[in-house]
Amino acid sequence: MEPRRPVASPCVHVCALDEQDICIGCQRSMDEITRWGRMDDAERLRVLARCIERGKAQGLFLIEPD
Repeated sequence: MEPRRPVASPCVHVCALDEQDICIGCQRSMDEITRWGRMDDAERLRVLARCIERGKAQGLFLIEPD
């Protein structure tokens, strides 16, 4: 059995923060970006869910993960 790969970062290399310190590229907060490497997969999935909701609230077209 192959080892499970960690949940990948949603970074799209458009790194700029808005007025609420949310990245306009990946929709993560500054805290979420800096802690990503120390998160377990469960926490990463919760962050991704928040990113999707933030993107929807901004009217961005996002493809939801499988």
